[in-house]
This record gives sequence, C-alpha cells and structure tokens, in this order.
Amino acid sequence: MDFPTPATGDTFPAPRAGQIAPGFALSNQYGELIESRLLGEQAYFLVFYPFAFSAVCGSELEELEKVRQEFAGRRIRIMAVSVDHKFTLRTYADQAHFGFDLLADFWPHGAVANSYGAFNNESGAATRHTFLIAEGRVVDSFSSPIHLARNIARYREAMDLLT
Repeated sequence: MDFPTPATGDTFPAPRAGQIAPGFALSNQYGELIESRLLGEQAYFLVFYPFAFSAVCGSELEELEKVRQEFAGRRIRIMAVSVDHKFTLRTYADQAHFGFDLLADFWPHGAVANSYGAFNNESGAATRHTFLIAEGRVVDSFSSPIHLARNIARYREAMDLLT
C-alpha cells in the first residue's frame, strides 16, 4: 500500500515482510527517546494512527490496552505512533490509562510515518497501518481504512508468525 509523502505528494511504499524496518527515534508521552536501534531483537507492534482523542483511534487503542498483557506474555511490545505532540500524548495516555508508549511523530511532521508509507499528505496525519517488527525486520503489516479500527484478531494472526 502506498501513501503520499508529506513533502512532495509522491507515494512512498510501505516496507514489506522480510524487509529491514525503517529506523526511528521518537519521544514518548513522558519525553523519553525511544530508538529502534536500541530495541535489539525485541518484537514490537508499531501502530500508526491518525490523532489522539479521536473516536476511532481511542476505541482502537483501548482495545490494544486490554490485550497489552497478553502481548507482553508473548514478548511483544506495543508502540503507537501519531503526529501529535508529546504533551498531547501525555494527557491522552493519562486520561485513557494506556500502559504502552505513545510516540510523537510531531517534528519533522510525520517523517517516521512517511518512512513506513503510513502518512496521508492530504490530512497531514498517519494512516491506520500496523507493522510487526522483530530483529529489525518487518514480519507482517496490515491496515484499515481511516474510519475503521483494526481488528485485534489480526494482531494475533501476526503474532502467530513469530512462533
């Protein structure tokens, strides 16, 4: 799936299964820098979503919070990425009681989402795209239209690829 890039409007392809995952260094809701290169062999879901406090995003992230411990039991971390500022994400996480990292792809605006082919130039927001990454490579990816939440069953299908 290809999406427009923020700078040019050209399309940038999403990395596919087996490809090296684009690197990132983003602040979480606490201002801590999360760097992909320091995650080592840890498996994680990188969950791109449009905006904090929006209806579909909120329900989707609440569902991920409900299964966070299940995923952690399989040694898979959840990190959700939006173009919101870290201060917005802190308020969002505190109000919703999220126990996973919310990463701020605020500046340069949407650069990480763009590197994953998950940025919509028209809306200026990330698209609903999820990547399962392990050992620095994309294991699986999936997406949903902007108005629909991704299904938790699809996350479980992706996790099963690791066993």
